[in-house]
Amino acid sequence: MAVEFRVLGEVEVRVDGRRLDLGPARQRCVLAALACEAPHMVTVDQLLDRVWGERPPQRARETLYSYLSRLRRALQPAATATATGTDGGAGITRRDGGYELTVDPSAVDLHRFRSLGAEARTAAQAGREDEAARLFEEALALWRGEMCPGMDSAWFTAQRETAQLERIAAVLDRNDVELRRGRHAELLSILPALADSHPLDERLAGQLMLALYRGGRPADALQHYQLLRRRLADELGIDPGPPLQELYQGILVSDPRLAAPAGDTAPKPPTAPATPQPRQLPAPPPLFTGRGSELARLDKLLAPQDKPADSGVLIAAICGTGGVGKTWLALRWAHDQQELFPDGQLYADLRGFAPSGEPADPHTVLRGFLEALGADPAALPTEPQAQAALYRSLTADRRVLVVLDNARDSDQVLPLLPGSPSCTVLITSRHQLPGLTASHGVGRLTLDTLEATEARDLLVRRIGADRLAAEPDAAAELLRHCAGLPLAVSVLAARVTTNPVLTLADLAAELRDTATRLDALETGEASADVRAVLASSYLALDPDSARVFRRLAQAPAADIALPATAGLTALPPARVRTLLRRLQAHHLVQEHRPGRFSCHDLLRSYALELARTEGPAGEADAALTRVLDHYAHTAYAADLLLLPHRDRLDPAPTADGAQPEQLASHEAAMEWFTREHPVLTATVEHAVRTGHDAQAWRLARALSTFLARRGRWADVTAVHTTALAAAVRLGDTAARAESHRTLAWACTETGRYAEAHEQLAHALALSEADGDLRSAAHTHLALGWLYEREEDQTAALRHDQRAVDLFTSLDNLPGRARALNAVAWDHTRLGDHAAAVRHCRQALAIQHELNDERGQAATWDTLGYAHHQLGDHTAAVDCYEHSLDLNRALGHRYNEAETLVHLSRTQRATGADKAAARALREALAIQLDIDAPAREVDEVRALLRELDGPTA
Repeated sequence: MAVEFRVLGEVEVRVDGRRLDLGPARQRCVLAALACEAPHMVTVDQLLDRVWGERPPQRARETLYSYLSRLRRALQPAATATATGTDGGAGITRRDGGYELTVDPSAVDLHRFRSLGAEARTAAQAGREDEAARLFEEALALWRGEMCPGMDSAWFTAQRETAQLERIAAVLDRNDVELRRGRHAELLSILPALADSHPLDERLAGQLMLALYRGGRPADALQHYQLLRRRLADELGIDPGPPLQELYQGILVSDPRLAAPAGDTAPKPPTAPATPQPRQLPAPPPLFTGRGSELARLDKLLAPQDKPADSGVLIAAICGTGGVGKTWLALRWAHDQQELFPDGQLYADLRGFAPSGEPADPHTVLRGFLEALGADPAALPTEPQAQAALYRSLTADRRVLVVLDNARDSDQVLPLLPGSPSCTVLITSRHQLPGLTASHGVGRLTLDTLEATEARDLLVRRIGADRLAAEPDAAAELLRHCAGLPLAVSVLAARVTTNPVLTLADLAAELRDTATRLDALETGEASADVRAVLASSYLALDPDSARVFRRLAQAPAADIALPATAGLTALPPARVRTLLRRLQAHHLVQEHRPGRFSCHDLLRSYALELARTEGPAGEADAALTRVLDHYAHTAYAADLLLLPHRDRLDPAPTADGAQPEQLASHEAAMEWFTREHPVLTATVEHAVRTGHDAQAWRLARALSTFLARRGRWADVTAVHTTALAAAVRLGDTAARAESHRTLAWACTETGRYAEAHEQLAHALALSEADGDLRSAAHTHLALGWLYEREEDQTAALRHDQRAVDLFTSLDNLPGRARALNAVAWDHTRLGDHAAAVRHCRQALAIQHELNDERGQAATWDTLGYAHHQLGDHTAAVDCYEHSLDLNRALGHRYNEAETLVHLSRTQRATGADKAAARALREALAIQLDIDAPAREVDEVRALLRELDGPTA
């Protein structure tokens, strides 16, 4: 087995090509810090600094040791593996004062890169140019992206900058070797982009000028010199150095010393072509914007290589949704690289997804290619196979670029592929062409929508910066509605420039309504009509995939997980996965994270139109009902896993095919809520907008426990404000009272006490008018907590005792235990600590019997507080530890922080100031993470200052 440690790009470990699971990002950071020093030891303090920088978290050492332990387990498959170029395994070894990654340095790509670079320079100095070139290419191929991306400590930042400088140095040394080998033509495919990235690098500029000169483009070489000279003068106030000035003078006089070396093997265009050299590329896109990384990716995919005669033709496919700019990118690249294809460039629009008309017949296209290559039209063979054979013959050993635009599928492309490895093929398609990828090893570039800055730059180039500056808000709204789709930006620009009285604000108003958004994105011509372009992709779908696409429009949020999609479509998950894969292949949906799917806003608008106009009557409403039921029923069951003793609701019917998820544990429920809560909060709003008030209220209720545990009080307020309006429309008094109580809870926790009183007054009035004693008991308990926060402990005790009486009369044990704990807390605040202990013991007995962990967590905290006040600090610490363990297991971060503060007070009372400070820092970190009320954060900071001094 072979083991590889990779840090030049995402941090990975591979054993025989199989990637090991290295755990979360911070854990991978620990491994990266060790790998960068392998096989030398790194001290614990150094690891802490490299992984967390100047602000390590509470218990950073314990966390570090935990990471190291997990990494040891993760690296077990590498323990008996063979490191690249050596024998022996790899693992993490404990040394006196630190740790080391025990592995041969050549197994770490960073060290291997440095070693290969040194070998390459030695070979170059000895005149072994071919060997040096091979070693440099091997070294540079190890780079898969930025070193250790996302690892942002000062140490990693410095290491990343150093490694990047080493990489640039290797690139420049490699370029010098290739120029000495006469490979200037190959270098011209990469040097312009490099020079753009490093516009003030004189050595790189000299390499580009020499390559241009040797490639027959002396004017371009001189122009680049003048461009660099101006930049140096403007930005640094200096002139180019003597070496570059000498090169410039040499180019001016065609100095023979600048000629390519004798025996140059680089391909050159024939001086007197014996056959036609077709130049079929359409004009380059005039206002091309952005896409720098995509052009660089194409450079890499289609870079000329020294290949054996039996290797295949270089093929790359640009895939993406309609209107995303695939053709523009292909033409931009093709025009930039024309000098690499001196024997011609062939182009065909295959019309695979044309808004009107049939796809092009590949054999008709092939006949056109044959004529362009010089074949006699009258003598062309009639059989398609014979034509294909002639095509391969005419392109054999010729450097020809073939651009196949807008391909529908692999079958349309296959007859048009040349057979010679000297040729290059660039394809664009809305389909992923998996058959072609499997059979020909096609390099694929999936083109996404434009970044926000790129979309803005495109609009600026289209309509002018002054126009945008005059209406900045409207321009921002336009770009937001365009969702980064270049065609949409271009259409709006065309409307503005052809209608001088049309303002950007007018256009923004048209786009604001989702029902008519696509109407604003048409010009009257099919090629510049967003709806027509999207329709051509939709019409290429099979009926089942088309049906799923229409139903996806009913998804209530920006993305949707696979189980919810199964409920939305009323199809088995396996079948849904297959159909989503087809939609993904047509770039009508995107799997942006494993198992989660989305599409950009304009595709969603189009799908909504289809849902209204196509398919059986009621299909869209049925799909929406199913997915709302899926979320509401799954959330209800998940909430009961978090809070098993919460009052049950009456069962609600489930639409046929809704398929709620079956979650098995508290942990699974927390994970589900963590993944889905942004979708669920959006779904509450969507359910109300579409008239599904019952699902909206039930979903809001089910969200409350999770949101409270995460301290997301703003979300609690938002969803229950919506839910309250739904309950009013439903005429459900109990639901209204519960939403009022939940809103009061959020107000209480964020210090808005007057609003909380108002909400609870509504809740109590509704409960008493309806004779609902259970609802009244919950409301009295909420009032007790509110008065406690206002420090009116007598009023708090009155309401909490009333809650005990009501829950007792109802034989509601979970509620009675909660109320007993509240009464206990009131007694501690009033100074009767012995009574508080008695009430806590009563509450704990009930909660143990019910296995109510949430209730126990709160009661242990109260009991700890009572023991602290009685001076029994050992018992208090023990109680707080019980509470902390339960709150951490429950994921109740707000209560965890509160108990940590209580624990710190007891620790301080015993003289354990360091432990108290650690508990306070941990509490503060949680409070800041969950955006706790400012007064609570300020209180913890004040306690820390008392312990640490004024600098804390």
